[in-house]
Amino acid sequence: MTPEDQEEAQPLLGPPSGSTPRGRRVFLAAFAAALGPLSFGFALGYSSPAIPSLQRAAPPAPRLDDSAASWFGAIVTLGAAAGGVLGGWLVDCAGRKLSLLLCTVPFVAGFAVITAAQDVWMLLGGRLLTGLACGVASLVAPVYISEIAYPAVRGMLGSCVQLMVVTGILLAYLAGWVLEWRWLAVLGCVPPSLMLLLMCWMPETPRFLLTRHRHQEAVAALRFLWGSEQGWEEPPVGEHQQGFHLALLRQPGVYKPFVIGISLMAFQQLSGVNAVMFYAETIFEKAKFKDSGLASVIVGVIQVLFTAVAALIMDRAGRRPLLVLSGVVMVFSTSAFGAYFKLTEGGPSNSSHVAFLAPVYTEPIDTSVGLAWLAVGSMCLFIAGFAMGWGPIPWLLMSEIFPLHVKGVATGVCVLTNWLMAFLVTKEFSNLMDVLRPYGAFWLTSAFCILGVLFSLFCVPETKGKTLEQITAHFEGR
Repeated sequence: MTPEDQEEAQPLLGPPSGSTPRGRRVFLAAFAAALGPLSFGFALGYSSPAIPSLQRAAPPAPRLDDSAASWFGAIVTLGAAAGGVLGGWLVDCAGRKLSLLLCTVPFVAGFAVITAAQDVWMLLGGRLLTGLACGVASLVAPVYISEIAYPAVRGMLGSCVQLMVVTGILLAYLAGWVLEWRWLAVLGCVPPSLMLLLMCWMPETPRFLLTRHRHQEAVAALRFLWGSEQGWEEPPVGEHQQGFHLALLRQPGVYKPFVIGISLMAFQQLSGVNAVMFYAETIFEKAKFKDSGLASVIVGVIQVLFTAVAALIMDRAGRRPLLVLSGVVMVFSTSAFGAYFKLTEGGPSNSSHVAFLAPVYTEPIDTSVGLAWLAVGSMCLFIAGFAMGWGPIPWLLMSEIFPLHVKGVATGVCVLTNWLMAFLVTKEFSNLMDVLRPYGAFWLTSAFCILGVLFSLFCVPETKGKTLEQITAHFEGR
């Protein structure tokens, strides 16, 4: 039996039998890098408790009106889009480790500016800085983790990126119950500061060191992380070359993962996740939840629990089956959401977003509450389904499918696509609801979820248990 035949005969659970690394430090390094996504999640979740606090702030503290509050929430996505471009350049020029260290600067600086804010412009400037850091962290952390992890745990560790994001959001919600906006911003400085301390002790990824022809350092990093060199497959010589040129897009090993990565990011945002989250507190209020802050915490807990489940089963179930299962759940839940809005729609001339949640007839109150519970159930099902697949997997696959010599540019384009789509969907969904009515808008997101399921079935390769080099070889037809 040839070595190639032996490789094919191995179960796709990691390197060949008996050679799976046992190093524990890879988990510590992954945790250190994942503090970036934790900071990113905290920055995203910060606006939810901070905006009500800022709207009732008394002089001389800055105070947000409705327009400023809208920008306070949305400007993070614009900063993150710029951060995705910056991160794509940094990750190749400065390396994975240094990029993570550098992104702590705008995180801490942004929250420090918010803490010291004397006017609205300082608040928006601080949010823009934290958004820039979010964009860099959302790109670099998955790449760093995928390049240090061995195949048997890469899915679990890669899924922890999204787990830390939703944990950061939940942390912001919980802290927002007891802290006002300034002290909440001070708390936001803690995770990036901890990441700065821990990452100083972690190595650069072996694959990046090889691109710089630092072979001895790569071997030392590998031994630090894995405890041995068993199971390591060095990238081909061509993979050590750096630089991206448009001519490379003619190569199937480049354009195929490009199309898959960009499409996954677009479908993730077109699933309607931001629209569902936008209506979360209103829907809970219609179901007679007195504390809308509790609703946010419930949503956060569901996200954390199901993202943790996805991380635990990722390397057993595989990426593609979870994407399909997640997409099917989202199809049913967004369809039920649309049905809820159809049943509670007002008159044909009514375009008020508040009235979308009002019952159409003057029936007893428990009927409207019952319908509201249909919305609560649909929303919780959607969030659980999203967290199981379409939340973590596009980021995980983005870090796995690109060859080394185009990884910086390619992941930068994917992150830019994700954040621009997030901004467009968040800003334009209200207009879409005016045109299509709310039920039509959610049924449209259901159609996008169906397309996402079909795309997963026919276009997304299974990367479970494969080395990054085997994934690249798959796209190149080797």
